[in-house]
Amino acid sequence: MIRALASVAALLLGVAILLTGQGLQGVLLPVRATLESFSTVAIGVIGATYFLGFTAGCWMGPDLIRRAGHVRVFAAMTALASAAPLLHGLWINLWSWGLLRVISGFCFAVLYVVIESWLNERATNENRGQIFSAYILINMTVLAVGQQILLLDDPEKLDLFALASVLVSLAAVPVLMSRAASPHAGEDSPGVDFLALYAISPAGMLGSLTSGLTNGAFWALAAVFAAAQSGDVSLSAWFMTAVVLGGAAGQFPLGWLSDRIDRRYVLASISVAAGVVGLLVQLIMPGLGKLPLLVAGFTWGALAFPVYSISAAHANDRATPETYIMMSSGLLLMYGLGAVTGPIVASAFMAWLSERALFLFAALAHLSLATYVVLRSLRRDPVKPSEHTDFSDALASVVTASTIYEEEELSQD
Repeated sequence: MIRALASVAALLLGVAILLTGQGLQGVLLPVRATLESFSTVAIGVIGATYFLGFTAGCWMGPDLIRRAGHVRVFAAMTALASAAPLLHGLWINLWSWGLLRVISGFCFAVLYVVIESWLNERATNENRGQIFSAYILINMTVLAVGQQILLLDDPEKLDLFALASVLVSLAAVPVLMSRAASPHAGEDSPGVDFLALYAISPAGMLGSLTSGLTNGAFWALAAVFAAAQSGDVSLSAWFMTAVVLGGAAGQFPLGWLSDRIDRRYVLASISVAAGVVGLLVQLIMPGLGKLPLLVAGFTWGALAFPVYSISAAHANDRATPETYIMMSSGLLLMYGLGAVTGPIVASAFMAWLSERALFLFAALAHLSLATYVVLRSLRRDPVKPSEHTDFSDALASVVTASTIYEEEELSQD
């Protein structure tokens, strides 16, 4: 294990610093927007613009890497991404924040493509699971740490924005100083065909879209929801941390289960359960205290975040080698489209009803997916567990990009 990680230690250190900065930004911006009296709809739109940039970055990242190489692209994207938090703190209005979030989303998506393709290049079949498990662990842990940094200072000051900028900048140091060889560039990949994607796996396609709708809304608006429950800004950090830790806890056991039975049953079951948790938050949360809120957040994260992972695994069970790259790209783009739309629709729900309607929106989305998957399973034979592809955590279900570029390289072998 130690030997496997030694070859990518510098890159993983850079990832840890980078995602700590991102975790801080993710909770700081909606909290500061609330303190600046931005409307809930405005905060939702700002959150949607991040995923608009994220989707563009996933689409354009591989081409940028082919043109300039991994190291130059990593340096350029960290420089640009580190400027955004400072400008957020200096230039506070809806339009500038929306533009800056587009830039941030684009930069982080490209950075994730660089990181994950680099890890894949350095891994072998014997240690790939160990390396990516370490990556997953670091991802979840430092996101939670970054969210807790919010508690160190007043979000109305510039200090936390400056700290987020510093963290993102420092992430480049271990990567650029590493002596490890960077991956080679791949060739062009086939374009995304959404009709073909739906024909191959409608449940996988719509599961990815649903995950984008609900997770995008969560990342944009959960801090607003949590702060509104008690008027305590610190609760936002604790609540988002609880959801992220729940997402980490749920990935592996649900993935293990989906490897052994029809993935559609697992997908439908967790969608129903996430819908029930969302409805409970909407109906009974006002009468409960902080601890039940954190427990509800942990439970929701454990159920909602794996939806993308299991949807992607189900879709890849039905893919052929000729459609593998298109499948991965298409699923991620469906997630991105959902993540752009989700914050806007959820913020309208919240403005219409209350902040708790964030989870009412998520519940309706999850229950709709569960209904479709159940009906679809009655019309199409399952993929046998013996024919399943290996389950992947598909970190796009949280905040990172899929391994699109990695798969382009594998197609050259």
